[in-house]
Formats: sequence, C-alpha cells, structure tokens
Amino acid sequence: MRIDLHTHSTASDGTDAPAQVIAQASAVGLDVVALTDHESTSGWASARTQARLSGIGFVPGIECSAKLGRLSVHVLGYLIDPDNAELTAMTEKVRTERHIRADRIIAALSRDFPITVQDVSAQVTGDATIGRPHIADALVARGVVPDRSTAFRTILRPGSPYYASTFAPPPVDVVARIRAAGGVPVLAHPGRGLQSGELDEPEIRRLCDAGLLGIEVWHRENDDAVRARLQSIAEHNGLIPTGSSDFHGTGKPNRLGENTTPEESLERILAAGTGSAASL
Repeated sequence: MRIDLHTHSTASDGTDAPAQVIAQASAVGLDVVALTDHESTSGWASARTQARLSGIGFVPGIECSAKLGRLSVHVLGYLIDPDNAELTAMTEKVRTERHIRADRIIAALSRDFPITVQDVSAQVTGDATIGRPHIADALVARGVVPDRSTAFRTILRPGSPYYASTFAPPPVDVVARIRAAGGVPVLAHPGRGLQSGELDEPEIRRLCDAGLLGIEVWHRENDDAVRARLQSIAEHNGLIPTGSSDFHGTGKPNRLGENTTPEESLERILAAGTGSAASL
C-alpha cells in the first residue's frame, strides 16, 4: 500500500481544496491519505466524501503548532475527537494569535512593499486563518517575489525586520491534549531541530512520557543520516515511524506520495486512535 499521512488543503495553508487534495492523491496512485491541516478539521467531511468517491482510504488528522524555546515544533494528531473541548480551545487560541501576528507582519511590510490587508485576505479560502503562507502568496501576486518559498527564505524568514513571532504551547502540552482527545500524536519533520540541537533526544523522551506515539522519519527535510538517526530513536522509544509528503499544493515543491508510511505503521496508528475513525 502507498500511504501518505501528511497533507494540507485550503482549510489551512494549502492551495487546493480538501476534495482536490484527495482526488490528486488518487490520481498519483496513493491507497491511503491523511488530511492534516494546521489547527483545523474543517476539511475532513469533504475529504472523506471524495476519498469514498475515489476509492481510497482516508485518515482524519490535524497538525498542531508548538514552541520549544525559540524552535517551532509541529505535532500531527491522527484520529482525534474534533469536538474535544481542551484541544479545540488550544487550537482556537493558536489561530487567534496567528491572526494577530499576521496583522503585525502586514503593517510592517506595507511600509516598504505594495501590500495591503485586502491583498492578503484575497489569498485566504474558506475559514482558513490568515498566516505567513497567505502573506507570501500576496507578495507573489504583487510581483515582489517569484514564489512562496522565496518569500519564506527572504522577506518572511525569522530574523527579518518583517518577521513577528506568535504564541504556541509547549510540545508536551500539545502531545498530552492530542492523546486526551483520543488521538495519535506524531512528531512532524523533526530533522531540523535535531540537527540544530534545539530538539534533542532527552526532549523526545519527555514527549514520549507525555504520550508521543510516533515520529515522522521519511520527509524531504530529513537526509539519509537524519533518517537513520530518527529510525534509531523510534526503535529505542517504541515510536511509530511514519513518512509523508507534507503536501501543500503549489505552495511548496513537495509532491504527493514522495515519501510514504509503512502499512504496519498505519495499522499501529489505527489501533491506538479512539477519537474518530478512518475510512478504509
């Protein structure tokens, strides 16, 4: 089976609607796909319907933001209860703070570039929260940068005069709330933090104590050496190793199915999650 457990739609910072993501996943030969929008489950219903029509499996998920010191950490949560009060309160706070940060970034940019709040709002679809990806898309639309990746590498990078930080809870809190919501928490693309030393193995063990169940090993940000290290960490801590594309449509070069999850790992996720059900 070809299984991709990390994709994004217009419900957060992807460029394709949830149903389009699933249709594309089917077209490239995936057997199972998860939709994991940032702090949002609003795309689940249409994604599940499209998966049924396309004849592929669907795993409901979410990606939650966290912060460890100055390091941004993301935790995927599979099979959560979308109505869990504590998890919903946390994601709503993150979304609200992200909107406040976006206003600060836009105000700073508008002093030097032809960009307005209306330009950014035009890049947002549905109930997605305005964030840096939408600001990047507005900069592209205005011809300031050629693509979203360039915007993130230059104008919107941490340390830029236009950058602004935002609130995110500690990773241990995020992991605990996903578990309390019946979900399966998996540490997303941890390679960068491992390489910088900001996310070390003792911290990963603390996350395991809080309820972490998996770690994303196969991801385009992880080179062979990092993948080998992550596999070792997974084995030593009993973590489920996963792989994925982290697809964002045209927002990133990541392509559906470029990294995949072993079938055994999916089976372990399905056995551990109790908050919602997959459609397989």
